[in-house]
Amino acid sequence: MKYIILLILLTIEVFASLIKAPILSVDYENERATVRLANVDVGVSGFIVHKISENHTSILKNACVESYDKETKIATLKMSDFNALRNNSLPSGKWKVIKGDEVQLAFGYSRALLVAPSEEIYHRITKSVNVQWVHSDIFATIISYRGHPTPLKSDFEAMSIATSVGLVFIYLDKKLYTVDVKSFKILSISDAPLVQDSVKLPFYSRVDKIEANWFGEGSDELRAYEPHYYELLVEYNKKDKKLYEIIKNGDAKLHYLLKNFEIGE
Repeated sequence: MKYIILLILLTIEVFASLIKAPILSVDYENERATVRLANVDVGVSGFIVHKISENHTSILKNACVESYDKETKIATLKMSDFNALRNNSLPSGKWKVIKGDEVQLAFGYSRALLVAPSEEIYHRITKSVNVQWVHSDIFATIISYRGHPTPLKSDFEAMSIATSVGLVFIYLDKKLYTVDVKSFKILSISDAPLVQDSVKLPFYSRVDKIEANWFGEGSDELRAYEPHYYELLVEYNKKDKKLYEIIKNGDAKLHYLLKNFEIGE
């Protein structure tokens, strides 16, 4: 158990600090920007801040690390509309991201959600990791309000906006996946050989019933824990070789997911 805790604590230590850097260049046509960073993982998300005056700033765009060149230390950011503080009653500025604006990455990484199959596993992990946990009851309430007993990536994003959570931890087959909530990219995979003797769907929470929409994506009752969360991870991590090997060497019932990867020979 000490080994498990050590691995998880090291993960948290790496991801807990806010990363700030000035924008080096902007490609408006392709919605890309570049920054120089000592080190960063692909998939780490945040936002870009524009200085309006000496005492006033405005968040202009979401930003996610799309690629990182270890030799040049240049990270390429994919920009998208910032919607976390949307208010239709207030005017919005027409500023554009420019060279010198500041990107702030890993925002909210000190707050996390754990998706676990059982109460025992949930409590073991949350008591072992020094991070501010947002209880899974809150996420269960959010997906019930949205009518999604089968959680979608958009549900995790809605939870992130509502609670300022930056990371989600997903427990699958004795491994703990650390995932950026907005990009859903895997940031790390830690061994966590805990005993799983029960499963609560769609994940452990104290909410007894998740309401469902009449139709649409996410409206079906979740029938199996592992396949759904593996499917979510694969959908947004098609080039992740470690995830590919885990599935390839794991349960044969999940091998149908291998065809979804984009990994060369």
